[in-house]
Amino acid sequence: MEKTFAAYGLPGEPGSDAFWAAAGAPASMPAGSGWVTLFLWRGSPASVDFESWSEPVPLRRWADTDCWYAEVAMPARLRVTYRFRTDDAAYADPLNPAGAGGDRSIAATPDCPAQPHWPDVGADDVLPLPATRLRWAGRLGGRRTVRVHPAGGGGPIVLLLDGDDWLYLHPAMTAFDSAVAQGELPPVTLVFLPAQDREAEFGCRAELWEAIREELLPLVAGSGVPADPDRLVVAGQSLGGLSAMYAALEFPDLVSGIACQSGSFWWTPDAAHRADPMGGPVGGVIAARLRERPDLSGLRVAFDVGEHETRMLPHCALVETLTERAGATVRVSRSAADHDRASWRHALLRDVAWVLARP
Repeated sequence: MEKTFAAYGLPGEPGSDAFWAAAGAPASMPAGSGWVTLFLWRGSPASVDFESWSEPVPLRRWADTDCWYAEVAMPARLRVTYRFRTDDAAYADPLNPAGAGGDRSIAATPDCPAQPHWPDVGADDVLPLPATRLRWAGRLGGRRTVRVHPAGGGGPIVLLLDGDDWLYLHPAMTAFDSAVAQGELPPVTLVFLPAQDREAEFGCRAELWEAIREELLPLVAGSGVPADPDRLVVAGQSLGGLSAMYAALEFPDLVSGIACQSGSFWWTPDAAHRADPMGGPVGGVIAARLRERPDLSGLRVAFDVGEHETRMLPHCALVETLTERAGATVRVSRSAADHDRASWRHALLRDVAWVLARP
């Protein structure tokens, strides 16, 4: 086993000072058509818990040392969020500088494409927040804090659904600023919209988009932040992607473009009550609505889904095809991902840039 550890670049006896001094983020070696990746934890019994991709993997102890490890088989091209679970808590990987909030880390196989503009963020780092903060209390009930940031001085509004994830887990403000500064994206005004109840709000709910149109966007217009209210791009992932597509269908005068990653197009009103939520009609209610051939000729939609999301692919593929048939300008891509925000973030920048790149 020591030779196996050495193959990952770790010298000395496992658990020794030299061993831990050399230990770092999960390391991978080729294995068949994919990779085997070594995860290390120092201290107590634990398991490595992946976000959506795999069941938890228990760690094994090396002899009677403080070294706990797992070698995990991974497919080619996979970027995934993970954390270590002990009996009482969950922790980010203290050996990995790439974090996602206080208790998550990010691992990627060596063949994953780079993610420029997204800096490594450690578990103890505090992400910068936009200076403009709006208090929104309206027809949806409750109070929300909506942050607004003019990247590059402001421009078309980019509404980021699940905005708190993009504020506190992944540094979207920094990434957008970097992409704008390097000329890969035009200036935009970011609006970070937090969700209170994702399943209720993003499940094709007209009230959400009426409130955005009649309450939230006027608040943004009155905030003093430069913004172009005539161009609204909605960026959403999973159920957020479903909601973005619903908004484009039912509020065509509101939405000019969509950046959709891993849209939950299996959704129907009764999906949550089925034993297999994804086992219903392919494309769900969005495909049914698209078959009515609405006029989407003024809409630009960038669709992306993880190439490892095998259950999602048929639903997404049908919606992509029907959206293009309805007249929208469509871009389709597949990312090195499962259903994971760590991979959605690259597509987020790329696809917002494409949506805004009108001829």
